[in-house]
Amino acid sequence: MRVFVLLYNARTDDEGIHTIRLNNRNKVLMFESSDDAERFAMLLEAQDFALPSVEEIDSQEIQEFCQDADYDWEIVPANGALAIPPETNVEQTDWNPNAQENENNSAAQQQPSDAELDSIRRRLEGLM
Repeated sequence: MRVFVLLYNARTDDEGIHTIRLNNRNKVLMFESSDDAERFAMLLEAQDFALPSVEEIDSQEIQEFCQDADYDWEIVPANGALAIPPETNVEQTDWNPNAQENENNSAAQQQPSDAELDSIRRRLEGLM
């Protein structure tokens, strides 16, 4: 099944997926409707988040990503109640939009192994 998720810096090296935190767990919302995903993105922007892009992805790929990252997921039905972002935001996110720049500037940067690179490559290709 195709679903819509919210991505920051889509199709770049520092791509990030929007999650909500419930009970100290990250949850990815998978919207059945692109309109619902767009509305949710605009509500996030109204809360001073950067505006994410809405991307269509196979739900199985997102579920596999969530399992690998130890995230929860939820499908937001197309004709259900309007999903609304939580009123409070996390003070410190797990995602750093300048991570790539910081890594490149680090003198002590460690190179990942070939196995780690292959694993990352498979997960990213799965998102496309």
